[in-house]
Amino acid sequence: MLEDFTTCHYRVVLSAGEQGLELPPYKGSTLRGGFGAAFRRIACSMRKKTCRDCLIMPNCPYTYVFETTPPPGSEVLRLYTSIPRPFVIEPPLVRKTEYNPGERLEFRLILIGKAIDYFPYFVVAFQELGINQGIGRGRRPYNLENIYSFNPLTGEELLVYEGKTARINSRDLRIAGKQVMTNLKYEQNCLRLRFETMTRIKYQKHLTEKIEFHMLIRNLLRRLSSLYYFHHERMLDLDFKGLISQAQHVEIIEDTTRWEDWERFSRRQNTRMKFGGVVGDITYQGDLEQFLPFIKLGELIHVGKGTVFGLGKYTIL
Repeated sequence: MLEDFTTCHYRVVLSAGEQGLELPPYKGSTLRGGFGAAFRRIACSMRKKTCRDCLIMPNCPYTYVFETTPPPGSEVLRLYTSIPRPFVIEPPLVRKTEYNPGERLEFRLILIGKAIDYFPYFVVAFQELGINQGIGRGRRPYNLENIYSFNPLTGEELLVYEGKTARINSRDLRIAGKQVMTNLKYEQNCLRLRFETMTRIKYQKHLTEKIEFHMLIRNLLRRLSSLYYFHHERMLDLDFKGLISQAQHVEIIEDTTRWEDWERFSRRQNTRMKFGGVVGDITYQGDLEQFLPFIKLGELIHVGKGTVFGLGKYTIL
C-alpha cells in the first residue's frame, strides 16, 4: 500500500540581482505565479492561448504539470476538469520582505511521481523567471545559484544543479513510500500536529476552522489516491468508508489553532483572492496506528487546497 508512492525534495537557492528583491511576507504565490508563466514559455512549442485544443497536449510538459486533465477512460475523477498538480512550491516561513543585492533566498520544491522526470524543465523555468521576468515588486531579477536534492527523513543532501557551470546532475534522492513506512514510530495513542502554513480543509463544501481528525483523513485519502492514480498509474485499494468511519472515533484533546487570512492577486482572473487557512497546533487522541502512513506521507506533500502555493504544510510533533 503506497510503497511505491514517490516524491523528490529539492532545496532551491536564489540570490537577489543588482536591484535587490522586494517580496511579500508569504512568498508562495509570488514563486508559483511567475514560475508557471516561465515554464510555459520554455515548454510550449505551439504558442496557443489555451491548451485545450492543442494537438501535442497529451505529450506536453507544461500541460502535464500545470493543466493536467484526466485522460480518456479514467476510472476516477471523471467529472473533474483538472486533477491535483504533481508539485509543491514550499516558500520559506520567514516573513522577510527586503533582500539586498546578492542576498540569498531559499525555498523548497517537491515533485511527485512522474513529475520527477521533468526536473530539468523546472530548472530552466526558474532560470528563465530570474533572468527575463523577475519576481516581486517591480519584477526584479535574481540568479539561480544552486539546487540540492535532499531526503527529509535522513538529512542526506546532494547537489543536483550548480549555477556556475549550469550543469544538472542526473542523480537525485527520491523517496519511496516504503522508506517512509520503515521510519514510522508509534508509542502512544496521541498525535500532535503543527499546521505551519495556512491549511484549507473543505468538509461538506465549506472550509472548516476546526480540523476534526476525520476531516484531515478524508482530505489526505483523496489527495494521496488521486496523486497515486494520475501520477504513478496505480490504484489505491483501500476501504475508504471504513477508514473514515474509524477516523470519526479519534478526538481532539487540545487545539490551539487559529484562522489566518492571506490574500493573493490572480493574474489569470485579474482579481485579488482570499486564501486564508488554519495554522497552529492540534492534538488528537484515539486508535491512530492505521492512519500513521497517511499522516506521514501528508507531512511530505501537504494537505488541503492550494498546496502548489505551499499551503497545507504540517509537521508531526
